Amino acid sequence: MPILTSDFNPSLPFKSAHFNTVYRPLFMKDTIDYERKRITTWDHDFIDLDFSFIGSNSIVLLIHGLEGSSQSNYMITNANHLNNLGFDTVCMNLRGCSGEDNLLLETYHSGKTDDVYFIVNHLISNYKYDNIIMLGFSLGGNLTLKYLGEYDTPSVIKGGIAVSVPIDLTTSQAELTKLKNKVYLNEFLRTMKLKLLEKAEKFPDYKLNKDLLFKATKFRHLEKQYTVPVFGFESSEDYWLKASAKPFIPEITVPTLLINALDDSFLSKECFPIEEAKNLSKFHLLTPDYGGHVGFMSSFTNTENYWLEQKIGQFIKQQIGIQF
Repeated sequence: MPILTSDFNPSLPFKSAHFNTVYRPLFMKDTIDYERKRITTWDHDFIDLDFSFIGSNSIVLLIHGLEGSSQSNYMITNANHLNNLGFDTVCMNLRGCSGEDNLLLETYHSGKTDDVYFIVNHLISNYKYDNIIMLGFSLGGNLTLKYLGEYDTPSVIKGGIAVSVPIDLTTSQAELTKLKNKVYLNEFLRTMKLKLLEKAEKFPDYKLNKDLLFKATKFRHLEKQYTVPVFGFESSEDYWLKASAKPFIPEITVPTLLINALDDSFLSKECFPIEEAKNLSKFHLLTPDYGGHVGFMSSFTNTENYWLEQKIGQFIKQQIGIQF
Protein backbone atom coordinates (compact mmCIF):
# COMPACT_ATOMS: atom_id res chain seq x y z
CA MET A 1 0.00 0.00 0.00
CA PRO A 2 2.42 2.71 -1.17
CA ILE A 3 0.36 5.72 -0.09
CA LEU A 4 2.91 8.01 1.48
CA THR A 5 2.36 10.30 4.45
CA SER A 6 3.01 13.98 3.85
CA ASP A 7 5.01 16.20 6.20
CA PHE A 8 4.41 19.40 4.20
CA ASN A 9 3.24 22.12 6.58
CA PRO A 10 3.76 25.58 5.08
CA SER A 11 3.40 28.89 6.89
CA LEU A 12 -0.03 30.55 6.95
CA PRO A 13 -0.17 32.47 3.65
CA PHE A 14 1.14 29.43 1.78
CA LYS A 15 -1.76 27.38 3.06
CA SER A 16 -3.77 29.24 0.42
CA ALA A 17 -3.77 27.15 -2.74
CA HIS A 18 -3.92 30.17 -5.04
CA PHE A 19 -1.17 32.00 -3.17
CA ASN A 20 1.04 28.92 -3.39
CA THR A 21 0.27 28.41 -7.07
CA VAL A 22 1.22 31.92 -8.16
CA TYR A 23 4.13 32.52 -5.78
CA ARG A 24 6.61 30.24 -7.52
CA PRO A 25 6.29 31.65 -11.09
CA LEU A 26 6.02 35.26 -9.93
CA PHE A 27 8.64 35.50 -7.20
CA MET A 28 11.11 32.60 -7.44
CA LYS A 29 13.92 33.74 -9.74
CA ASP A 30 16.40 30.88 -9.76
CA THR A 31 18.86 30.58 -12.65
CA ILE A 32 20.78 27.81 -14.39
CA ASP A 33 23.24 27.52 -17.28
CA TYR A 34 21.87 25.04 -19.80
CA GLU A 35 23.65 23.52 -22.76
CA ARG A 36 21.10 23.36 -25.57
CA LYS A 37 21.09 20.57 -28.11
CA ARG A 38 18.59 20.60 -30.96
CA ILE A 39 17.39 17.15 -31.96
CA THR A 40 15.96 16.47 -35.43
CA THR A 41 12.84 14.32 -35.18
CA TRP A 42 11.68 11.46 -37.40
CA ASP A 43 9.06 13.73 -38.97
CA HIS A 44 11.54 16.46 -39.96
CA ASP A 45 10.86 18.76 -37.04
CA PHE A 46 13.03 19.54 -34.02
CA ILE A 47 12.92 19.26 -30.24
CA ASP A 48 15.22 21.40 -28.08
CA LEU A 49 16.85 19.69 -25.12
CA ASP A 50 18.49 21.76 -22.38
CA PHE A 51 21.19 19.78 -20.54
CA SER A 52 22.98 20.50 -17.29
CA PHE A 53 25.96 18.17 -17.16
CA ILE A 54 28.02 17.45 -14.05
CA GLY A 55 29.65 14.24 -15.25
CA SER A 56 27.22 11.75 -13.71
CA ASN A 57 26.39 8.23 -14.81
CA SER A 58 22.71 8.99 -14.11
CA ILE A 59 20.43 11.54 -15.76
CA VAL A 60 16.97 12.89 -14.96
CA LEU A 61 14.68 13.78 -17.88
CA LEU A 62 12.39 16.69 -16.90
CA ILE A 63 9.20 17.52 -18.84
CA HIS A 64 7.35 20.80 -18.26
CA GLY A 65 3.66 21.61 -18.11
CA LEU A 66 1.19 23.36 -20.41
CA GLU A 67 2.80 26.40 -22.06
CA GLY A 68 5.87 25.99 -19.86
CA SER A 69 9.49 25.41 -20.87
CA SER A 70 12.91 24.62 -19.48
CA GLN A 71 12.84 28.17 -18.11
CA SER A 72 9.86 27.49 -15.85
CA ASN A 73 10.93 27.93 -12.25
CA TYR A 74 9.98 24.41 -11.18
CA MET A 75 12.21 23.06 -13.97
CA ILE A 76 15.17 25.21 -12.94
CA THR A 77 14.95 24.55 -9.20
CA ASN A 78 14.63 20.82 -9.67
CA ALA A 79 17.43 20.68 -12.23
CA ASN A 80 19.69 22.60 -9.85
CA HIS A 81 18.77 20.41 -6.89
CA LEU A 82 19.32 17.22 -8.87
CA ASN A 83 22.70 18.51 -10.07
CA ASN A 84 23.62 19.13 -6.43
CA LEU A 85 22.62 15.57 -5.59
CA GLY A 86 24.90 14.22 -8.31
CA PHE A 87 22.66 13.81 -11.37
CA ASP A 88 22.97 15.18 -14.87
CA THR A 89 19.67 16.66 -16.04
CA VAL A 90 18.01 17.29 -19.37
CA CYS A 91 14.93 19.47 -19.74
CA MET A 92 12.75 18.54 -22.70
CA ASN A 93 11.08 21.53 -24.32
CA LEU A 94 7.89 20.31 -25.95
CA ARG A 95 7.44 21.36 -29.57
CA GLY A 96 6.90 25.09 -29.90
CA CYS A 97 7.87 25.79 -26.28
CA SER A 98 11.63 26.43 -26.47
CA GLY A 99 11.36 30.08 -27.50
CA GLU A 100 11.20 29.26 -31.21
CA ASP A 101 8.22 27.91 -33.10
CA ASN A 102 8.62 24.37 -34.39
CA LEU A 103 8.54 23.61 -38.10
CA LEU A 104 5.30 21.66 -38.37
CA LEU A 105 1.65 22.52 -37.82
CA GLU A 106 1.58 19.85 -35.09
CA THR A 107 3.02 20.88 -31.71
CA TYR A 108 2.17 18.90 -28.55
CA HIS A 109 -0.76 17.78 -26.44
CA SER A 110 -1.36 16.06 -23.11
CA GLY A 111 -1.04 12.55 -24.49
CA LYS A 112 1.61 12.94 -27.21
CA THR A 113 4.01 10.36 -25.82
CA ASP A 114 5.62 9.53 -29.16
CA ASP A 115 7.88 12.55 -28.63
CA VAL A 116 8.80 11.29 -25.14
CA TYR A 117 9.51 7.84 -26.59
CA PHE A 118 11.74 9.43 -29.24
CA ILE A 119 13.71 11.49 -26.72
CA VAL A 120 14.18 8.57 -24.33
CA ASN A 121 15.54 6.48 -27.19
CA HIS A 122 17.77 9.38 -28.26
CA LEU A 123 19.28 9.52 -24.78
CA ILE A 124 19.81 5.76 -24.74
CA SER A 125 21.41 5.71 -28.20
CA ASN A 126 23.64 8.75 -27.85
CA TYR A 127 24.69 8.78 -24.20
CA LYS A 128 26.13 6.14 -21.89
CA TYR A 129 24.00 6.54 -18.79
CA ASP A 130 23.48 3.67 -16.39
CA ASN A 131 20.25 5.17 -15.07
CA ILE A 132 17.52 7.41 -16.49
CA ILE A 133 14.80 8.83 -14.24
CA MET A 134 11.76 10.68 -15.55
CA LEU A 135 10.28 13.74 -13.84
CA GLY A 136 7.19 15.49 -15.21
CA PHE A 137 5.09 18.42 -14.06
CA SER A 138 1.37 18.90 -14.75
CA LEU A 139 0.89 18.11 -18.48
CA GLY A 140 4.48 16.82 -18.48
CA GLY A 141 3.57 14.59 -15.56
CA ASN A 142 0.67 13.18 -17.56
CA LEU A 143 3.08 12.46 -20.40
CA THR A 144 5.49 10.81 -17.97
CA LEU A 145 2.91 8.50 -16.40
CA LYS A 146 1.29 7.67 -19.73
CA TYR A 147 4.66 6.88 -21.32
CA LEU A 148 5.69 4.61 -18.44
CA GLY A 149 2.46 2.65 -18.71
CA GLU A 150 2.06 2.72 -22.48
CA TYR A 151 5.48 1.59 -23.69
CA ASP A 152 7.78 -1.27 -22.77
CA THR A 153 10.09 0.47 -20.33
CA PRO A 154 13.78 0.15 -21.27
CA SER A 155 15.87 -1.33 -18.47
CA VAL A 156 17.91 1.88 -18.15
CA ILE A 157 14.79 3.73 -16.97
CA LYS A 158 14.75 3.12 -13.25
CA GLY A 159 11.73 5.16 -12.17
CA GLY A 160 9.47 8.14 -12.58
CA ILE A 161 8.04 11.06 -10.61
CA ALA A 162 5.04 13.18 -11.60
CA VAL A 163 3.88 16.37 -9.88
CA SER A 164 0.48 18.15 -9.94
CA VAL A 165 -0.92 15.96 -12.69
CA PRO A 166 -4.44 16.09 -14.19
CA ILE A 167 -4.43 12.37 -14.89
CA ASP A 168 -8.14 12.41 -15.77
CA LEU A 169 -8.55 15.05 -18.45
CA THR A 170 -12.31 14.74 -18.77
CA THR A 171 -12.93 15.88 -15.21
CA SER A 172 -9.89 18.12 -14.75
CA GLN A 173 -10.71 20.25 -17.79
CA ALA A 174 -14.19 20.71 -16.33
CA GLU A 175 -12.55 21.80 -13.07
CA LEU A 176 -10.50 24.41 -14.91
CA THR A 177 -13.63 26.00 -16.36
CA LYS A 178 -14.92 26.88 -12.89
CA LEU A 179 -14.80 30.45 -11.65
CA LYS A 180 -12.02 29.68 -9.15
CA ASN A 181 -9.65 29.01 -12.07
CA LYS A 182 -10.72 31.80 -14.41
CA VAL A 183 -7.43 33.73 -14.14
CA TYR A 184 -5.32 30.65 -14.88
CA LEU A 185 -7.52 29.51 -17.75
CA ASN A 186 -7.51 32.93 -19.36
CA GLU A 187 -3.70 33.05 -19.25
CA PHE A 188 -3.39 29.60 -20.81
CA LEU A 189 -5.87 30.55 -23.52
CA ARG A 190 -4.09 33.84 -24.22
CA THR A 191 -0.75 32.23 -25.02
CA MET A 192 -2.33 29.34 -26.90
CA LYS A 193 -4.40 31.69 -29.08
CA LEU A 194 -1.28 33.63 -30.04
CA LYS A 195 0.44 30.41 -31.07
CA LEU A 196 -2.54 29.31 -33.16
CA LEU A 197 -2.60 32.66 -34.94
CA GLU A 198 1.08 32.21 -35.76
CA LYS A 199 0.42 28.70 -37.08
CA ALA A 200 -2.40 29.99 -39.27
CA GLU A 201 -0.02 32.52 -40.82
CA LYS A 202 2.61 29.87 -41.52
CA PHE A 203 0.20 27.22 -42.81
CA PRO A 204 -2.42 28.78 -45.10
CA ASP A 205 -4.10 25.41 -45.63
CA TYR A 206 -4.88 25.28 -41.92
CA LYS A 207 -8.35 26.82 -41.79
CA LEU A 208 -8.49 28.63 -38.48
CA ASN A 209 -11.75 30.41 -37.66
CA LYS A 210 -10.33 33.53 -36.06
CA ASP A 211 -13.72 34.82 -34.91
CA LEU A 212 -14.31 31.64 -32.94
CA LEU A 213 -10.72 31.72 -31.71
CA PHE A 214 -11.09 35.20 -30.23
CA LYS A 215 -14.35 34.15 -28.54
CA ALA A 216 -12.88 30.97 -27.04
CA THR A 217 -13.34 30.73 -23.28
CA LYS A 218 -12.67 27.01 -22.72
CA PHE A 219 -10.01 24.50 -23.75
CA ARG A 220 -12.57 22.59 -25.78
CA HIS A 221 -13.07 25.65 -28.01
CA LEU A 222 -9.40 25.53 -29.01
CA GLU A 223 -9.36 21.74 -29.17
CA LYS A 224 -12.23 21.81 -31.66
CA GLN A 225 -10.19 24.06 -33.95
CA TYR A 226 -6.74 22.57 -33.42
CA THR A 227 -6.09 19.50 -31.26
CA VAL A 228 -8.99 17.43 -32.59
CA PRO A 229 -8.55 17.99 -36.36
CA VAL A 230 -4.75 18.32 -36.43
CA PHE A 231 -4.05 15.21 -34.34
CA GLY A 232 -6.93 13.13 -35.67
CA PHE A 233 -9.21 12.84 -32.66
CA GLU A 234 -12.94 12.40 -33.13
CA SER A 235 -13.88 15.07 -30.58
CA SER A 236 -12.65 16.77 -27.43
CA GLU A 237 -14.18 13.93 -25.44
CA ASP A 238 -12.23 11.43 -27.51
CA TYR A 239 -9.03 13.40 -26.91
CA TRP A 240 -9.56 13.63 -23.15
CA LEU A 241 -10.21 9.90 -22.94
CA LYS A 242 -7.26 8.79 -25.05
CA ALA A 243 -4.72 11.31 -23.68
CA SER A 244 -5.37 10.75 -19.96
CA ALA A 245 -2.63 8.96 -18.05
CA LYS A 246 -4.91 7.38 -15.45
CA PRO A 247 -5.81 4.23 -17.43
CA PHE A 248 -2.09 3.53 -18.00
CA ILE A 249 -1.04 3.68 -14.34
CA PRO A 250 -1.72 -0.04 -13.66
CA GLU A 251 0.74 -0.93 -16.44
CA ILE A 252 3.70 0.92 -14.89
CA THR A 253 6.52 -1.48 -13.98
CA VAL A 254 9.12 0.81 -12.39
CA PRO A 255 8.93 2.67 -9.04
CA THR A 256 6.85 5.77 -9.69
CA LEU A 257 5.61 8.60 -7.48
CA LEU A 258 2.67 10.93 -8.04
CA ILE A 259 2.55 14.08 -5.88
CA ASN A 260 -0.84 15.82 -6.09
CA ALA A 261 -1.83 18.42 -3.50
CA LEU A 262 -5.36 18.01 -2.15
CA ASP A 263 -5.94 21.76 -2.54
CA ASP A 264 -4.81 21.91 -6.19
CA SER A 265 -7.64 23.83 -7.84
CA PHE A 266 -6.81 22.33 -11.26
CA LEU A 267 -7.53 18.77 -10.15
CA SER A 268 -10.78 16.85 -9.81
CA LYS A 269 -11.28 14.07 -7.28
CA GLU A 270 -10.62 11.60 -10.10
CA CYS A 271 -7.03 12.86 -10.20
CA PHE A 272 -6.24 11.26 -6.84
CA PRO A 273 -5.81 7.54 -7.66
CA ILE A 274 -6.00 6.17 -4.14
CA GLU A 275 -7.24 2.70 -5.08
CA GLU A 276 -4.49 2.31 -7.66
CA ALA A 277 -1.87 3.22 -5.07
CA LYS A 278 -3.33 0.74 -2.60
CA ASN A 279 -3.27 -2.11 -5.08
CA LEU A 280 -0.11 -1.49 -7.13
CA SER A 281 3.31 -2.26 -5.70
CA LYS A 282 5.26 0.11 -7.98
CA PHE A 283 2.95 3.13 -7.90
CA HIS A 284 3.26 5.53 -4.94
CA LEU A 285 0.93 8.40 -4.13
CA LEU A 286 1.64 11.46 -1.97
CA THR A 287 -1.22 13.89 -1.35
CA PRO A 288 -0.22 16.86 0.84
CA ASP A 289 -3.07 18.97 2.20
CA TYR A 290 -1.42 22.08 0.75
CA GLY A 291 0.75 23.03 -2.21
CA GLY A 292 -1.52 24.36 -4.92
CA HIS A 293 -0.59 23.59 -8.51
CA VAL A 294 3.17 22.99 -8.90
CA GLY A 295 3.69 25.29 -5.93
CA PHE A 296 4.72 23.58 -2.69
CA MET A 297 6.25 26.77 -1.33
CA SER A 298 6.67 26.90 2.46
CA SER A 299 7.56 30.48 3.37
CA PHE A 300 8.94 33.79 2.17
CA THR A 301 12.42 32.51 3.08
CA ASN A 302 13.74 30.93 -0.11
CA THR A 303 16.06 28.53 1.72
CA GLU A 304 12.97 26.82 3.17
CA ASN A 305 11.21 26.46 -0.17
CA TYR A 306 12.61 23.15 -1.35
CA TRP A 307 10.21 20.60 0.12
CA LEU A 308 9.23 19.38 -3.36
CA GLU A 309 12.81 19.08 -4.54
CA GLN A 310 13.77 17.22 -1.36
CA LYS A 311 10.85 14.78 -1.68
CA ILE A 312 11.88 14.00 -5.24
CA GLY A 313 15.44 13.31 -4.10
CA GLN A 314 14.23 11.12 -1.23
CA PHE A 315 12.09 9.02 -3.56
CA ILE A 316 14.97 8.52 -5.97
CA LYS A 317 17.16 7.29 -3.12
CA GLN A 318 14.69 5.30 -1.04
CA GLN A 319 12.31 3.79 -3.61
CA ILE A 320 14.11 3.90 -6.95
CA GLY A 321 17.28 2.87 -5.16
CA ILE A 322 19.89 5.16 -6.72
CA GLN A 323 22.35 6.33 -4.10
CA PHE A 324 24.00 9.74 -4.18
